[in-house]
Amino acid sequence: MKFEKAVRKKAKLRLAITGPSGSGKTLGALMVAKGLGGRIAVLDTEHGSASLYAEPITLPGGQRFEPPEFDVLELTAPYSPERYIEAIRAAEDAGYQTLVIDSTTHEWSGTGGCLDINEQTARAKFKGNTWSAWNETTPRHRAFIDAMLQSSMHIIATGRSKTETAQTDDGGRKKVVKLGMKTEQRDGFEYEFTTVLDLVHDGHYAAATKDRTGLFTGDPMPITERTGQDILAWLESGEEGPNADKILAAIAESATVEVLKGHFEAAILVLSTRHHDAIKAAKNRRYRELTAPTERKHGEEG
Repeated sequence: MKFEKAVRKKAKLRLAITGPSGSGKTLGALMVAKGLGGRIAVLDTEHGSASLYAEPITLPGGQRFEPPEFDVLELTAPYSPERYIEAIRAAEDAGYQTLVIDSTTHEWSGTGGCLDINEQTARAKFKGNTWSAWNETTPRHRAFIDAMLQSSMHIIATGRSKTETAQTDDGGRKKVVKLGMKTEQRDGFEYEFTTVLDLVHDGHYAAATKDRTGLFTGDPMPITERTGQDILAWLESGEEGPNADKILAAIAESATVEVLKGHFEAAILVLSTRHHDAIKAAKNRRYRELTAPTERKHGEEG
């Protein structure tokens, strides 16, 4: 174990956008994605809502929004964690730079999502005891979270908030507004993200309920393409992170099996799951090279 000076490294975005129905989560996610640039994929569980923004639209106030080009995968029930993970892997393999997951709520409370899975597991294995069933459901949900966190892409994940209404006084006129409350996901879901933006229905303004970038410390503001550009600039301002090619080269050049083991274990920790197959293949190849002379010698002596 060795402690080193902490430095902020270049990173991929992990952004959650939450809010009640109609608050502009999908549109906001696409605006940020456009600002980030690169190829964009959308995992759509909202019955084709993302594709509604495939053409230019006029925003409130008359401003025209030209959406980015994006590809879509419309996911239907069952909304199991494994199907979300499969979609994330497919987007990585296809070479997309940004994946919008719209929305993560279905993985938790949709048909075939974690709450459904837990109920079914409780009935089948634990005599209806849902508390015990979480021992099997939680690792499946955790695998979905890890797939997002370890992805080689920028991840923008939306989540529905339970909606409540409140009456406000707008210059002497009573007005009913929608308020987004608790996100419909597992408790602590928001802790996994770099930034969490909560949208309000009235005006589609975003307030940061969590922010590690320091970009959203002021008053609530609309999400725009500029939001994505500012986030990208912050992400790119860090120091260079681990280089996959250099790490694979170090594995291939390991002088001993012990050194090889150290390079392999470090590579698995610092590189995303997208690289794991290549890491294992490089490790196995070098291990055979290092042990082959010993195996031949033993064979000759035998």
